[in-house]
Amino acid sequence: MSLLHLAILSPFILTVFIPFFYKYARQIHTGWFVLFLPVLLFGYFLQFINGNMNGESVTKTLKWIPSLGIDFTVYVDGLGLLFALLITGIGALVVLYSIYYLSKEKEILHTFYIYLLLFMGAMLGVVLSDNLIVLYTFWELTSLSSFLLIGYWYDREKSRYGAQKSMLITVFGGLSMLAGFILLGIMADTFSVRELIAQANTLPDHPLFIPALLLVLLGAFTKSAQFPFHIWLPDAMEAPTPVSAYLHSATMVKAGIYLVARMSPIFAGSAEWLWLVAGFGIVTLFWGSFLAVKQTDLKSILAFSTVSQLGLIMSLLGIGAAALHYDFLDDNIYLTATTAAVFHLINHATFKGSLFMVVGIVDHETGTRDIRKLGGLMSFMPITFTLAIIGTFSMAGLPPFNGFLSKEMFFTAMVRAASLDIFNMETWGILFPVLAWVASVFTFLYSMIIVFKTFTGKYKPEELDKKPHEAPIGMLISPIILASLVIIIGFFPNLIAQSLIEPAIASIHPMLGDSFLVNIYFWHGWTIEVYMTLGVILVGLVLFFTLAKWSNIYNWFPKRLTLNNLYDNGLITMERSAYKFNNLYMTGSIRNYLVFIFGFLIVSLGGTLIVKNAFSFDISAGAPIGLYEVVLVLAMIAGTVTILFAKSRLTAIIALGAVGYSVSLFYVLFRAPDLALTQLLVETVSVALFLLCFYHLPEYTKKQKRLTFRLTNLIISLGVGTIVTLIALSANSTRMFNSISSYFIENSYTEAGGKNMVNVILVDFRGFDTLFEITVLGIAALGIYAMIKLRLTRGREG
Repeated sequence: MSLLHLAILSPFILTVFIPFFYKYARQIHTGWFVLFLPVLLFGYFLQFINGNMNGESVTKTLKWIPSLGIDFTVYVDGLGLLFALLITGIGALVVLYSIYYLSKEKEILHTFYIYLLLFMGAMLGVVLSDNLIVLYTFWELTSLSSFLLIGYWYDREKSRYGAQKSMLITVFGGLSMLAGFILLGIMADTFSVRELIAQANTLPDHPLFIPALLLVLLGAFTKSAQFPFHIWLPDAMEAPTPVSAYLHSATMVKAGIYLVARMSPIFAGSAEWLWLVAGFGIVTLFWGSFLAVKQTDLKSILAFSTVSQLGLIMSLLGIGAAALHYDFLDDNIYLTATTAAVFHLINHATFKGSLFMVVGIVDHETGTRDIRKLGGLMSFMPITFTLAIIGTFSMAGLPPFNGFLSKEMFFTAMVRAASLDIFNMETWGILFPVLAWVASVFTFLYSMIIVFKTFTGKYKPEELDKKPHEAPIGMLISPIILASLVIIIGFFPNLIAQSLIEPAIASIHPMLGDSFLVNIYFWHGWTIEVYMTLGVILVGLVLFFTLAKWSNIYNWFPKRLTLNNLYDNGLITMERSAYKFNNLYMTGSIRNYLVFIFGFLIVSLGGTLIVKNAFSFDISAGAPIGLYEVVLVLAMIAGTVTILFAKSRLTAIIALGAVGYSVSLFYVLFRAPDLALTQLLVETVSVALFLLCFYHLPEYTKKQKRLTFRLTNLIISLGVGTIVTLIALSANSTRMFNSISSYFIENSYTEAGGKNMVNVILVDFRGFDTLFEITVLGIAALGIYAMIKLRLTRGREG
């Protein structure tokens, strides 16, 4: 196992030791024990930057299921490295922040950090896996761990609801994505991402190309909360704030972004990819920003802003697909769009992570996140206010922060997209710059609401649960670091241009090679993008100061037609339908259940025999039937018929025992004394137990003694008997392989040193099978002993 594999698996390994640390070192916050790992991993991944800048990538393979083409292959290129640094870097800051946010006296910390590390390891597996099946495995682990994190406060109904909602939607998308991956594997005969990219020119001609594209995008859209699947993300805000800062700003919701970027070399040449990715992205951008304005909870505003920002990045990746239809040297639309996508990915992680932590500080120190109760906190929390200014102004796209630079590049890409002459962009493409500008106005508006409704205006102490004060320095360190990055990247964007952005672009579209150079700077002259920004600020300010006069438009939307209402009603309808359907067959009658089971057996196995023409009858190789066998068969038939017509339970039990003993005599005739002995013991115990049970039952009434004919019973019994007989005859008459008995005859003594072949098979050749059987019997014996002892103890107490 390589260090890269160990780096991915290390969070899972550390989870094993967290409960012991939590139990035996209660005086120390568990977060300190966890913090070293993301810091160590971040430092480890930093060493790959120089190699990625030189166009190098690292590949390590660990064999897993090579017969199915599934190996745990780790691939570190520019895109994977960028995400790995975000996952570990933001992860380290979130763990540090959580140490001061979560009280070790009030919270069950070991479960929190176990879930957090599971998520960190799963995300690293997603972004560094080259094999699609391995990627999917980690993908679903992110859904599971995020479900646990969102529902961390499981005693709250909203937490359970949000966790369930995120799980259902993202797992549905994940299963669709898996289907898409399988189709890709069928198309290219490989699950390797690199090998799929190498065959990208031939895949579009395959009839499964479009279904695979749609299924993969369904997985990406659900995970990255694209319209109409965005409804899970706001409800996921019930998680603790450190979780929100980690999952919903830098990691989980970016998994879908990563998938689209990683799959772009395979799918980006199609019109469907460009329109679906860019179209859903721009609609999500607008809808998320529009809904964010009406929210009154600070985390809800940030949740919808995250939806909006994810749509922005997604639309840029979609427009970037146009690079496959243009000469890069003649048209740099690809450079603009994809550079903006990668750049804003980094910027969003910095300003949104800091803003979530700021909101957590406000909630922690005032007891509320409701902006209707907040106001005037600037004088009580000056550092937090400063951090909020930096984060919100960057999110709004104002200079001199990093968000301004990527937002200007976003405007450039959208304006140029309207002039493309492919895939009908020359007609419908005008919607992109229009929706981009309108969404940016609302983005500016909700950014101003966050900072000024919270920190300026009238102070309302009567509305607050606590007297506000500045947060402890430990809680401020992480948002200060992120806010500092917002400023540093804003003033010196080219610090990360060659080291992170260019290698990521080369990974998204490897056909460009190293023929491009990213150079980011503030002033480009009086361009249309500058005028669009000035218009955003002007219109945004007007809307902010007149918010009370026009905000009633949100009440015009009928609540019955919302996506959340559709989800809730759909879930309720499915539950009720399932309940009604269950009641059709869950009658409580054992007879009915047996009818269903045996009826399915008859239809499925009998149908298979007929469809496959699988029945065969050949007794030429069988041993001759002797008189003893005929007598025993007749005795068994007589005993079976006696059971059916017996009017006494005792008679039926004796007849059943006679059938069992007749079977044991067959084993004696066939020279299998061990099986005969086992059968005799089982029959003796069974008969004794039946007699003990039926001894306590009342006698049959006259009505019960009358035999009633049931056609269903006759059909089922004859059907099962016939099907089993036919299968037995067909199996005995078909010899596809030589009998394994010769192998045991030849090797029992030489390999195992035993002359009793049956014993050798049980102890040596099938040793583990026998061991597990003994284990099961031992567990059953212990369980019976425990129940008997419990019953005796209760009897004494009584």
